[in-house]
Amino acid sequence: MTNVLQYLEKTMTHIPNPDKPAFIGETGSMTFRQLYHQSRAIGTFLADRGVRQQPIAVFMEKSPDMIAAFLGVAYGGNYYVPVDAEMPPVRIQLILETVNPPLIICDETTQPLVEKWGLPYATQLFSGINQHPISDNTLAQIRAQAIDADPLYVVFTSGSTGIPKGVIACHRSVIDYIDSLSGVLQVGPDTVFGNQSPLYLDACLKEIYPTLKYGASAYLIPKSLFMFPVRLIEYINDNRINTICWVASALGLVAGLGALDKFTPHTLHTVAFGSEVFPIKHFNRWREALPQARFIHLYGPTEATGMSTYYEADRTFGPDESIPIGQPFVNTEIILLDDNDARPPQGEPGEICIRGTCLSLGYFGDTQRTQAAFVQNPLSPFPDIIYKTGDMGYIGPDSRLYFIARKDHQIKHMGHRIELAEIEWVASRCKDIQMACAVFDSDASRIILYYMPQNDATKAEVMTELKTNLPRYMVPHAIFPIENLPLTAGGKFDRLSLLEKYLENKKGK
Repeated sequence: MTNVLQYLEKTMTHIPNPDKPAFIGETGSMTFRQLYHQSRAIGTFLADRGVRQQPIAVFMEKSPDMIAAFLGVAYGGNYYVPVDAEMPPVRIQLILETVNPPLIICDETTQPLVEKWGLPYATQLFSGINQHPISDNTLAQIRAQAIDADPLYVVFTSGSTGIPKGVIACHRSVIDYIDSLSGVLQVGPDTVFGNQSPLYLDACLKEIYPTLKYGASAYLIPKSLFMFPVRLIEYINDNRINTICWVASALGLVAGLGALDKFTPHTLHTVAFGSEVFPIKHFNRWREALPQARFIHLYGPTEATGMSTYYEADRTFGPDESIPIGQPFVNTEIILLDDNDARPPQGEPGEICIRGTCLSLGYFGDTQRTQAAFVQNPLSPFPDIIYKTGDMGYIGPDSRLYFIARKDHQIKHMGHRIELAEIEWVASRCKDIQMACAVFDSDASRIILYYMPQNDATKAEVMTELKTNLPRYMVPHAIFPIENLPLTAGGKFDRLSLLEKYLENKKGK
C-alpha cells in the first residue's frame, strides 16, 4: 500500500454495508459511501482548478465534513492543512501566512471569518464542491503519478519560541503508523472509537485512518462533554463506544472528579492514553472501574507521525512506580543518546531519538529548525536520519523504556538540576491534590505550583504535604489552587498560560 486513500477504497469493496456510518459528529454523520463520493468529488474539483501538489487549508468546524475535506484534498494530489475556529485568530493567520494556500475549504461558519479578517486567500464552501462531478480518469491519472513519499498533511504544533511549527507527514509515514497502531489496539470492523482530540492535531489520526482501514466507526465527542464527566460517561455508554485514545489529562479529570464512583463506562474494552504523565492514583482508579479492559500507554511526537512506542499496562502500579512507555512500534527504532552522543548505560538517562520511516518530512518552510531536529545518527557510518525528541528517558531493569521529562522543563535552582515533571509527579500523589502543574519564574528563581484541590484541603495542608514529600530545594515557593488546569489544544498542560497568569498577578501586586 502506497497511499492512505487505499484504506477507504479497499473498505468500499469489502464492507457488507457501505451505508454504515463512518464518522458521527454533533450535527450529523457520514457513511462510507458518502465519504467516498464526496472526497472524490472534491479531489476532482481541485484537479479541474489546476491545483496540484499544494497545501490546501481546511478551515472548518469539527465534523465528519472536515474529514471528507481532508480526503478530498488528498484525492486531488495535494496535502491538507487543518485549522479550526477554536484556534486564536492570530495563530490561524500565522499558519496561513506560512503555507500561503491557493485555496481554503470552509464551511458556513468559517468562511465569514476569513472575509472579516480580510485574509487574501480564495475560499470555497465545502457544500459547494462536495457534489462536483467526479472524473474517474482524472483521479486515476493523479494516483498513477503519486508516490508514498508525497506529503499528506501539515499539522502545526507549538514551538518553544512561540512560533508554530508546521510538521509535514507523508503517506508512507502515516501508513506505517496506522498499520502498527491498529495491530496494538486490535482494531476491527466492530471497533467504535470515541474521538477526543481536535481534528487540527495529529492525535486524530488514531481514529480517522483505522476507521477507514477496517470499516469501523468513530464518534467525534462534543468538546463540552469533557467538562461534565458524568454526562461524558453516559455518552460513551449510550453510543456503545468501546475504544478511546485520549490524553492522560482527560482520563485524569474523569477519575479525579469522582465520575467513576457514580458511573462506569461499561462499553469500553480498550483505553489508550498518552501525551502527559498519567497520575498513578487515577490510572489505578480506571483499572478498578474496568478490570477487563486493556490499558495501553502510548508515546510519540508529532514529528514521528503520532505515537512511536506502546506498553500494555496490565496491572496495578504502586504509588512510587512509573508506567513504562514500553517498546517501539514495528519498523521503528528508539535510540537513547547522552550528552556525548553515545548510548548511556542501562538505567542512565538519555535523550529519546527516533529512527525509521515513521519520521515526518520536517518543518514546512523552515530548513534551519528541520536540520536542528532531524540529524545524522551519530552511531551510524552511513547516511541515516534520526529525530531528537527533546524528551529524556531510560531503560529500566525490565528492559522497558521509561519517560523522565522534557529537556526544556529542566531548571537550575539552588545549585540543583530539577525536572518540573518530578515535582508534578510527587504532587499528584498527595491525597489533597487531584492534578498539578509546575512552572518556573526564572527572573525571581521561584518554583510555582498550580493544583486542582481534593478533599477540601486548605493551602496550608497541601503545602505541608509537599514539604513532607519533596526535597527542600524542590518545594514550591508558592502554590495556587485552581478549578481546572488549562490545557493546550493537544491536551497537555498549558504551562505558558499558567506562567503568564502568575507573572500578571505578581505584577499587579
